[in-house]
Amino acid sequence: MVFNGVSLQLTIDGGIAELRFDRRDSPVNKLDHATLHELHEALEQLQLEPGVRGLLITSGKRDFIVGADITEFSALFGLNDSDLKASLCQTHALFNQLETLPYATVAVVNGLALGGGMELALACDYRVLAEDARVGFPEVNLGIYPGWGGTVRLSRLAGVGTSLEWILSGRPQRAGAALEAGIVHQVIPPSELAPRARAFLQQQIAADTDFRSERQRKWQSLTLDDHAQKQLFDAGKQIDRKYGANYPAPHAVLKLIGGHAVLPFTQALECEVDALPRIAKGPVAKCLIGLFLNDQLVKRKAKIAAAKACPLAQTAVLGAGIMGGGIAYQSASTGTPILMKDINEDALDLGMRVADKLLSQQVERGRLSVSQRAAVLEAIVPTLDYDGFGEIDLVVEAVVENPKIKAKVLAEVEQSAPNAVIASNTSSISISHLAESLQRPENFCGMHFFNPVHAMPLVEVIRGERSSEEAVATTVAYAISMGKTPIVVNDCPGFLVNRILFPYFNAFNRLLKHGVDYQRIDRVMESFGWPMGPAFLADVVGLDTLVHADAVMVDGFPERMGHDGETVAEALVRNGRLGQKNGFGFYRYGVDSQGKRSKEAENDVYDLIESMSTACLAVSDSEIVERMMIPLCLEAVRCLDEGIADSAAEVDMGLVLGLGFPRFRGGPLRYVDTLGVGVFCSLVEKHYAQGPLYSLTDGLVQRRTSQQTFFK
Repeated sequence: MVFNGVSLQLTIDGGIAELRFDRRDSPVNKLDHATLHELHEALEQLQLEPGVRGLLITSGKRDFIVGADITEFSALFGLNDSDLKASLCQTHALFNQLETLPYATVAVVNGLALGGGMELALACDYRVLAEDARVGFPEVNLGIYPGWGGTVRLSRLAGVGTSLEWILSGRPQRAGAALEAGIVHQVIPPSELAPRARAFLQQQIAADTDFRSERQRKWQSLTLDDHAQKQLFDAGKQIDRKYGANYPAPHAVLKLIGGHAVLPFTQALECEVDALPRIAKGPVAKCLIGLFLNDQLVKRKAKIAAAKACPLAQTAVLGAGIMGGGIAYQSASTGTPILMKDINEDALDLGMRVADKLLSQQVERGRLSVSQRAAVLEAIVPTLDYDGFGEIDLVVEAVVENPKIKAKVLAEVEQSAPNAVIASNTSSISISHLAESLQRPENFCGMHFFNPVHAMPLVEVIRGERSSEEAVATTVAYAISMGKTPIVVNDCPGFLVNRILFPYFNAFNRLLKHGVDYQRIDRVMESFGWPMGPAFLADVVGLDTLVHADAVMVDGFPERMGHDGETVAEALVRNGRLGQKNGFGFYRYGVDSQGKRSKEAENDVYDLIESMSTACLAVSDSEIVERMMIPLCLEAVRCLDEGIADSAAEVDMGLVLGLGFPRFRGGPLRYVDTLGVGVFCSLVEKHYAQGPLYSLTDGLVQRRTSQQTFFK
């Protein structure tokens, strides 16, 4: 062995050198600082070795290289511009050293080659991929772009259109797509990858193939003809539609590739380096990188918790219809058979139709075969009684949101499924209170799915006062098996997500009563980054559902969340306007001439709100944002300080995954950090006259005094 490091090893056999990435202390290969240093040492040693005729770069892990070490980004991007550019140039020089070796080099890619791993592969002369390999650049999801030569080498190998598509999507690409794009040279069955890659390199050597022509492909500048100009123009429109003005990295990618495509290779690399600090050091990159790290933390904690779970072979859901059908679909389609019980045959039919519709959509998109669809439907067994519940491992109760009805059903199922963990899919009712109806409350916890079940990634697992760790762990494991991200929270009115959401709705109600146009509020909050404004969101949730949950919050926190008189939502419900579910809410819903769902404001709603107005204030757009966001953020702080969630990361991920909090802002606590705790506290004090909903918490005052942030 010529070189033996922690992350990679270098061997030479018959004139073929193999540089093998196989990190000893990790299940994956990453290009962290230490690994890049070892790569430099290995390449230096390799250049001293006589008789080498070719180089293979391989992986001893399931994946090739998953990218740079994102945990190092905060320190890296915290450098001043000059030092950051110097660090980038150092890696560029390392990849250039690989690219200019005096013999052919082949990247042998198995599994994933992402980000920096893909950039390393592009620095080689040839790339051979396993058939199941995936390659790509996810950096845009972190608010940055490939900074180790990826924008340059990819655009010159695949052209402007493909490079923009790959980088802007952030999605891994199939091996076949990479072959079609001219980025790879062979796609090989996984079991044959190693020997055939070696044979490929030996063929290039034996045929005396001019590997330098492959390098010239990457070093040659492009001509931006009419076709390429159109691709740049179309990409610009796509960026405007998908990202708007809130994500700077996609706009930077478009400008960068359009600018450096016509430049010599070295100058193009310099452009990539020069433009990155402004993007990498900005608030959006910081928030998105923080969000990625938060997501990893949440998933790590869930995995640890699930280790204590009981095995699950068969589950059940009580209550069919939209929610029960969605839960049944999610369970069966991810491999856990489920009984779906209701007292009404029509409800069971509806639940099965919900599941069948979702499965049929999967078939239409080519993601499932007809036989797979049938197998999933067979794994959902509708029933009107409790026959078979003695064999059930976990039951999700999803009946109507009424504590008396839930208590009755929970007591029944406990008798019929004595060995099962029971989890209530409630959005607001106290788990500790519901547990009072059970003989074995230690087997009970909450499992709050968000609607629609198949689309929303978050599941809140609620720990009641008497819930056992085993019950919580088993529920967490079930959520993971369903492809969801579970966050364990402690019991309180509204739990985590709804408790933080309803002060936002409360603020919305106050603005309406102060004479602010609800369509304007929607536009302002959508510009802020929310996927929908509060009026539209209320209609989607269902105004009757919102009023019911709001009553729970008012009962739990009367001083802070109480109202002066009837709310606008209550008045709309009193007038038969329930939101999207009956076509009338803040907006009227219909179908336009192209068959798309439409919404429009109605004078009746304006008249109703005007009749309830207590003032007519001139409020700026920035004040709308402040008045909407302050109560939400303050409640997030309270949830953290009261231990409803264990960490700031879990609070923020709950809001991002459960509500669609703007990702580029990172979550409510990251948003406070971005503003600055002192600045946020000053904004709260500015609106102090609005009442207890706008009062600083003791924890925030202490953080301001000690200059403490929620995230490092």
